[in-house]
Amino acid sequence: MHGHIRRTIEESPFTGEGYRKVWARLRFPGIRTSPRRTLRIMRENGLLAFQRKGNPHGPKAHDGTIRTATVDDVWGTDMTTTLTALEGNASIFFAVDHRSFECVGIHAARPGTRFEALEPIRQGVRHSFGAFGPKVAQGVTLRHDHGSQFVSDVFQDEVAFLGITSRALRPTCGSHRATASRSAS
Repeated sequence: MHGHIRRTIEESPFTGEGYRKVWARLRFPGIRTSPRRTLRIMRENGLLAFQRKGNPHGPKAHDGTIRTATVDDVWGTDMTTTLTALEGNASIFFAVDHRSFECVGIHAARPGTRFEALEPIRQGVRHSFGAFGPKVAQGVTLRHDHGSQFVSDVFQDEVAFLGITSRALRPTCGSHRATASRSAS
């Protein structure tokens, strides 16, 4: 079998083919074997395609969690959906304090619009600052994803009106989602 595999690799017009393509090419002349056996023989004889190992990376920038020194310093907001038995899909918006993991606001509604997304922020401002007005929440940073509700002008304008700094996260950054998910569960 080793000879058939080596011959198949040598006759191939391509370089660096994996075991699955070699296994498929073995079937053309009528040589039947399993993909796992092909992989094992290729591995034992050093016939597998070259794979780059990559550069070693240094220490991570951080451990993936956002913990602030004080409460009401950084909030995270997100949306999830759930299925209700009577009314179908419902959108649930929530805002979570990154220091205490306290849910400062939660709102459920059928549509998941920018107006619905603002409600947990309003609740959090009333809860944490006792009032609702211009610049009352000065110093709070709001972390959110790039969802259309959160990047809309209506949402951004009201957040700025309250004095909250809006910070949209990179799509690959999941640390605020983990904080929000702990609160939602």
